[in-house]
Amino acid sequence: MENTVKVENSAQIHKLPPDTAKPDAQQPAAPAEAPKQKGKRGKAFAILGIAVLLAGTAWGAYWFLVGSKYVSTDNAYVAAEIAQVTPSVGGTVQDVRVVDTQTVKKGDVIVVIDNIDAKLALEQAQAELGRAERRVRGYFASNEGMTAQLEASKAQQDKAAAALASAQSDLDRAKIDLDRRQALAKSGSVSGEEVTNAENAYATAKANFDSATAEAARSAANSDVSAGSLLAATVLTDNTTVDTNPEVALARAKRDQAQVDFDRTTIRAPIDGVVAKRQVQIGQRLQPGAMLLNIVPLSAVHVDANFKEVQLDKVRLGQDVELTSDLYGSGVKFHGHVEGLSGGTGAAFALIPAQNATGNWIKVVQRLPVRVSLDPKELADHPLQVGLSMEATIDIAHPGNGKPLMQTAPAADAAPDTAPDSK
Repeated sequence: MENTVKVENSAQIHKLPPDTAKPDAQQPAAPAEAPKQKGKRGKAFAILGIAVLLAGTAWGAYWFLVGSKYVSTDNAYVAAEIAQVTPSVGGTVQDVRVVDTQTVKKGDVIVVIDNIDAKLALEQAQAELGRAERRVRGYFASNEGMTAQLEASKAQQDKAAAALASAQSDLDRAKIDLDRRQALAKSGSVSGEEVTNAENAYATAKANFDSATAEAARSAANSDVSAGSLLAATVLTDNTTVDTNPEVALARAKRDQAQVDFDRTTIRAPIDGVVAKRQVQIGQRLQPGAMLLNIVPLSAVHVDANFKEVQLDKVRLGQDVELTSDLYGSGVKFHGHVEGLSGGTGAAFALIPAQNATGNWIKVVQRLPVRVSLDPKELADHPLQVGLSMEATIDIAHPGNGKPLMQTAPAADAAPDTAPDSK
């Protein structure tokens, strides 16, 4: 029986899988694999630590060399001071000499308005000016005539005064002669006829004196009238010449206004640039101020770079700026300088500003437009159109002119307080 059992056990042993046939012999191999796995994990952690250290070192080097010395944004766009062309006078469009995308120079004729009405108004104003000049010259000629008349009146007045003095003398002499003869007539020394003649001579002298007195009074009155007429006439010409007389000056101003209106029927380009958004057409009836077209000065564009408010602490006026455009790619670099900062954020000037006083408020980092001027020579070599996307990088390590963008005006330059006194 024992032999049978042993054989069966042997058979069972031979029938076991190779891994379980000798369990006692394979047990010591398991502890040998643990150090190998720990070694692999240690190497992985070491590699990860080295990678983190290298990444931290790289980030620190980047921050020290670049990040702390530059601020950049790709929220930047080309802008320009666009000139809007509008008519100063109304009328019918006779000719349009430009189209969109056309380059124009300052002073080029771009639109012509029918000038018939303006030409007639100018001719009328010129005629009014000529009439005013002639009328004022008549004033001066009349003044000269009145001055001569006044001198004649004064001479006549002097003559009347002399005649009055003569008549007074004759009257006095006739009176003395009459008194003498009347005294002698009492003693019979003279005849009655002589007394009669003396009386007649006195009466004649008296009449002549009365006539001379009246003539002197009339001459004085005539002289006063002439002086008053001259004074009234000189009011129109006092301290003036024909050219400086108010009537002539008014007519000349109307003539000049008519000339300006006539010249304004020819509309010229106010600046150098490219025509955009042309809306005017031949035959269109225009009103003053109507929009005709825009002229974009591509040689004087700038960039509005919208930096986050947290990036502007070290930004100063005059700092160097390097820019690239999506149009030309990173191979073309533009250079400029910080010119200034907008007076408010984009959200503040939005059509519908944010209502931050409401209960549902979420803080959002705001952006402020920074104006960047560009190098004209680089613009000439690589023109930029308004609205193109740019990437701007400001060298904040450069001091610029030292003035912060947020600097306010000195107190001395501030406007005086004009509020009324509460007292």
